[in-house]
Amino acid sequence: MSGGPLAGVRVIDLTSIVVGPICTRTLADQGADVIKVEAPGGDLLRFMAQGSRTPGMSGKFINFNRNKRSACLDLKHPEGMAAMRRLLATADVFVSNVRPVALERLGLDHASLTAANPRLIHCGILAFGSDGRYANRPAYDPVIQSLSGVAATFERAVGEPRFVPMVMTDHISGLIAAQSIGFALFRRASTGKGEAIEVPMFENMASFVMSEHMGAATFEPPVGPTGDNRLLSPDYRPLATKDGYITVGPNTDAQAFAFFEAIGQPELRHDPRFCSAAMRTANARAYFSVRAEGLAQRTTDEWLEILGKRDVPAARYNSLEDLMIDPHLQDAGFFTLEEHPSEGRLRRTRTPNRFSGGMREDALHAPRLGEHTREVLRGAGYGEAELDRLVAAGAILEPAAQPEVAA
Repeated sequence: MSGGPLAGVRVIDLTSIVVGPICTRTLADQGADVIKVEAPGGDLLRFMAQGSRTPGMSGKFINFNRNKRSACLDLKHPEGMAAMRRLLATADVFVSNVRPVALERLGLDHASLTAANPRLIHCGILAFGSDGRYANRPAYDPVIQSLSGVAATFERAVGEPRFVPMVMTDHISGLIAAQSIGFALFRRASTGKGEAIEVPMFENMASFVMSEHMGAATFEPPVGPTGDNRLLSPDYRPLATKDGYITVGPNTDAQAFAFFEAIGQPELRHDPRFCSAAMRTANARAYFSVRAEGLAQRTTDEWLEILGKRDVPAARYNSLEDLMIDPHLQDAGFFTLEEHPSEGRLRRTRTPNRFSGGMREDALHAPRLGEHTREVLRGAGYGEAELDRLVAAGAILEPAAQPEVAA
C-alpha cells in the first residue's frame, strides 16, 4: 500500500449501508488500510440497491466500498469475536454505526477496547446523540431528513414536505465522521492516546439546517422569522430558457447589475428593491421572478455566451446522464474504467481532492464478501491450520463458502 496522507493508518470498519461506508471510503481513498468486517449475511447494501451483475455486488455497494478489504466474521461465534479482538488490537481506528447498547453487549464499546489498545480511536456514528431522549433509537436517512428540518424546507419552498432524493444526511454525517477521525489522529500524534468520538446524525443535520435557516431567530428575542427567504423561494431552482434550463448566481452588485444589462433592463439597478445585496435579499421573491422572466427569452447557449462575457456566474442544467459526459469532468478524468475480477468492466469516480505530498497509488476493487478474510487474519497472527479450523467451525467465511443469496 502506498501514497496518501493516511498511509500506515489501519481502520477496522464495522459499518454498513451508507453513512459508515462513506466515512471509511474517505479514509481508504486517502491511503488508510480499511478492513471491512462483515457478518455472514454481508452489508445490506450489497443486495438492496438496484443494479448488479451478481448477487451481493450492487452498483451502490461497489461505489461506497472501493479501496477496502473484506473480512467475514461471525461475531456471535466466540472464535469469530476473538478474531475481531485480535484485529482491533492491531488497529488505529475503529468505526461503527452500530447502536451503543449493541456494542456494549458485544464488548466492543470504547471502554472495553481501550484497555487492550489505549491508542485506539473509536468513532461511533449514531442516529442520535447519547445526551438526549432519542438515544439508541434506530434511524435511517429519511427519518433524519424529516426530524432535522430538511423536509420542512421543501414545504416552505414548494408547499409540501419532501426528501432530498439522495441520502444526503448519510453523506454529510459520514464526511463529518471522517473529518473528526482526522482531528483525533492529529491529537493522538501529540498525546499518544486514543479517544472515543460520537458523531450523531440528527444533531449534525440540525446544525447544518439551522446554520442556514435560523436567520433572524439567531437573536433573542428573534428580530424576524426563521428561514432564508432566498433559498426558500419557489424560484430558487434551475430556470427555464427557450430550449432547456440554466442556473445563474448574480449575488454581488457588479454581477446583479451586469445581469440586468444582459436581460435588457439596466434600469433595475436603480430600483430600490434591487439596488443592493441587502435589498435583493429582502425582496428575493421579486428578484428571482425578474431572473426567471428574463431568462425565458433566449436559449441556454445564448445565455451562457452573454453572461460569460459579463462574468456573471451561470451554468447549464445537467441531468444525471449529462453529468456523465460533462466536459469539465472529462478533462479532469473524473470517471474512470476498471476491470473488477468478478464484476467485469466498471465505471468509478476518481477521488476529487488532490494532495501534492502524494496520493494513494493502488486502487483496490470493492471486495466480495469475505474476499480478504484469510489475508487480514494472517496479518493478525493466524496460521493456515487455525484458519481452516475457524472456517470449518463457521466462525469466519470465505467467498467460496458463502451461502447463495438471491438478488
